[in-house]
Amino acid sequence: MSAAASRRSGFHAVEDAVPLGRQGRAGDAGYLSGVGIAVLIVCVFMPQVDYFIVNVALPTIDRSLHASSGALELVVAGYGTAYAALLVVGGRLGDMVGRRRVLSIGLAGFTAASLGCGVAPSVWFLLGARLVQGASAAMIVPQVLATFHATLHGARLHRAQSLYGAAAGLAIAVGQLAGGLLVSVNIAETTWRPIFWVNVPIGLATLSAVQRFVPATRSQHPATIDPAGTLLFAATLVFLLVPLAEGQTNGWPMWTWVVLACAPIVACLTIFVERRFESRGGVPLLPPSLLRIRSMRRGLVLQFLFMLSYGAFMFVFALTVQDGLHASPLRSGLAIVPMAVAFLIGSLFTPRAITRLGARKTVAVGATVDGIGLVGLILTVTGGWPHVGLLALAPALALAGVGQALVFGSLFRLVLADVPQHHAGVGGGMLVTIQQSGLALGVATLGTLYLGLETHGIPEAFAAATAAQIAIMAVLAIASRAVPHAIRPAVQPC
Repeated sequence: MSAAASRRSGFHAVEDAVPLGRQGRAGDAGYLSGVGIAVLIVCVFMPQVDYFIVNVALPTIDRSLHASSGALELVVAGYGTAYAALLVVGGRLGDMVGRRRVLSIGLAGFTAASLGCGVAPSVWFLLGARLVQGASAAMIVPQVLATFHATLHGARLHRAQSLYGAAAGLAIAVGQLAGGLLVSVNIAETTWRPIFWVNVPIGLATLSAVQRFVPATRSQHPATIDPAGTLLFAATLVFLLVPLAEGQTNGWPMWTWVVLACAPIVACLTIFVERRFESRGGVPLLPPSLLRIRSMRRGLVLQFLFMLSYGAFMFVFALTVQDGLHASPLRSGLAIVPMAVAFLIGSLFTPRAITRLGARKTVAVGATVDGIGLVGLILTVTGGWPHVGLLALAPALALAGVGQALVFGSLFRLVLADVPQHHAGVGGGMLVTIQQSGLALGVATLGTLYLGLETHGIPEAFAAATAAQIAIMAVLAIASRAVPHAIRPAVQPC
């Protein structure tokens, strides 16, 4: 695609994402050193950890701020919603005005919001600060892969991408463990607040390191920002999230049903606006032209369902272990380690499985393994309640972790397999947006199911929510066959 055509379509090729200075050798303005790679991995690691670090602190936050169950759901899901809605905007801002500049703004906002979370006097103040955290994370994360593509080549680029992927698995373990440890230590009687304060020194140090070790880059042909589509997409998520979270707590008043009824209307309006914006030469948040690619359209649906299940599981498991088994926050964090370690190991073997079985069969195998692990968890929890040892949960958790890794890595390949190279950045942005939306709505849907049944018995509530996740895994195993075979190897999002 020519530069002129690129400007007309609003898409940019990976090669367009060039440094502001020279590139290629140490000492050059566009050279990214090993230290710079490490700094960028920390940049993407912090926001991912912060999604999981809150789960083990929810019961403590509840006791401290007298929060309703719906408000606790919003504290978790609100972060993911802001993150999902603004992720593509963050990436395009980086392309336009410079990735290091937007990364620095995001880090400063994330650090300040973390401080605000830590001093929150009420749950609604905490929710507001979490929304700012999520918005700041959306400014941070897109700059990392884009900077990798702009400054690295060959083996160094592949290694950096592998580290980026490994950060997702490590974030689960580190987030849960760090949250449990900081809450258990109870520094100066501050209970849960240090889980946010810990971001302040790390954020300041990382901000300084970014200025020193990360080169300034931007795209020669940045895509346009889609303000109307972004606002409507965010409104659709909010119209689903808020009534689902607050309805169960407040007895489902009329306003919750009215807002839920408005959600599909706003969703249809979003589709109309996106089509119109693209027809005028803009690049929508969710481009209809890419959704016409069957592998992407169907793969995104499967990706959304998988992340919905995953987000719900992390929320439900943390509450079950602490509220039901009365485990300390630290033990609750340790309980999830087998799954996190298995996820990391499974991620390393996923490329080999895809090469041997193909992405579609690997999704089916992973979903099956994950479902078997979840069945094992239900049997362990309901069969041994209330005397369930955390070690007894480890085998089923490890099995689920391996299955999750296989599904996650394979769906990534399926979704982007047939996306043209010059659309890679937009396709990758859509993929991550759907992932974060699924995480947020998983808490709002299956999390609400769990909280609604909790009064009838925690093991029964856990079994019901987990059974819904097993049903989703069954859908993934069967529906993955409907995703077309890849025409070409999957591209990496820029």
